[in-house]
Amino acid sequence: MRIFLFLLSMCVFFINIFAQDAINLIDIQRGSLDSVFDSESPEFQDESFAGDSSVINDLRRRGIEFDASYEFRGALNPGWNMRPWEFDGSEQFSWAIGVLMRASLGMTAQVSDSFRVRTIVKIDIPSEKNGEFFSLGDFFFDYNFLDRVFLRAGKYEQSWGVSPNFSFTNLLSRIALLDILPPELPQPDGESYIVKFDIPIGVGGLQLLSLTRVNIAGGDTPTRETIGYGGKYNLAFRWADFNIGVFYQDYMAARGFFSVKTSILGVDFYNEWLAVYNHHTDDSLRYAFNIGFSKNFFNNKMEINCEYFYNGEESTEFFQPETEFRRMETSPFLEEHNFAFNFLYRFSGKLNPRFFTRALYASTDRDIGVTTREQSLSITPGFRVTPFPNLDIYLAVPFALGNGYYFRSAKNVLEQHRPFSVVLYVTFHGSVRTGQK
Repeated sequence: MRIFLFLLSMCVFFINIFAQDAINLIDIQRGSLDSVFDSESPEFQDESFAGDSSVINDLRRRGIEFDASYEFRGALNPGWNMRPWEFDGSEQFSWAIGVLMRASLGMTAQVSDSFRVRTIVKIDIPSEKNGEFFSLGDFFFDYNFLDRVFLRAGKYEQSWGVSPNFSFTNLLSRIALLDILPPELPQPDGESYIVKFDIPIGVGGLQLLSLTRVNIAGGDTPTRETIGYGGKYNLAFRWADFNIGVFYQDYMAARGFFSVKTSILGVDFYNEWLAVYNHHTDDSLRYAFNIGFSKNFFNNKMEINCEYFYNGEESTEFFQPETEFRRMETSPFLEEHNFAFNFLYRFSGKLNPRFFTRALYASTDRDIGVTTREQSLSITPGFRVTPFPNLDIYLAVPFALGNGYYFRSAKNVLEQHRPFSVVLYVTFHGSVRTGQK
């Protein structure tokens, strides 16, 4: 216990000393730590009504509910511009500091038996956009049409797909490349505005939606060309779960996907396929697919996830919404062969210690639309403890091998190239909820 209190006090001490150099949130990928096997934060979960009797019953309880969550984050991130076995006396060392204070205030109003409204306001210090500390999070309403059709409309994120590593079948995250969009059209801001209908059918259901990513909150008006349309059908048998979906928007390729997830002898398997028809460039028909599995051992003490992903698309990007460890950003899909490996072991003890390792391999590199054969491998071993309620301490050592994408993108919060670094990360977090129904 004393060593953890010492590490915590040292972290706070150094953050205070170097706070003047902290220019941004410590931008750690959520998946780079130990959260691959965890469920998403409730704020980002999609409460699809279709086939969910608990949500339907919840709709019938009128009232208003308030909730609030908070986070205080601090991180020390010393690193080098070379890997230790390459040190030749010219290596560069630097400290990078990350600090963030965040709160979110939410309200859920059950207006009637069928009508519900959800609003979230966020406060971030430092701010993400030009000193604007307050921002609008989710803002949507739900309407239940006789327990047969369920409507959700407003500002929120919706996700498709199965893979915890490569979200290539999440067609709703795809964005048009800026060099293809005509300049007179409103440019995508990132966050999505969706009108969605969920219709339960037998053991599954149909989902139909329209989506735009133009900045409606900033005054932009969606046009026909900036609105996408899609649909997904689900069949949830006891022995397997199937999904098939399509999505189309002007100045984007037409895409369709198929996925299946099942469990065999205690091992969870999943397989996804993507078909892409790009009529904006060369009328090409391309594809992508993955296959992966997850397995628990020793009464859920150890978990392993492995996945192979082949991407036949070229020069594509996708939008990543904000998560616990990452602000929203746009990232490229890497072409051809990709692998992911995730390992988690939960030790016994009062501190809830967890050891984790995350490895990502890419056979190609991409820089401004140019693909090369440079390979790279990102590895992040680490450790997490929870010495007190609402307090997590992470110690991780992210590093990159090879000379490709993961090597090139290994940067700290100061945008310095650091393919080898150490992260000491401390977060205080919690939430409260009150109201009457």
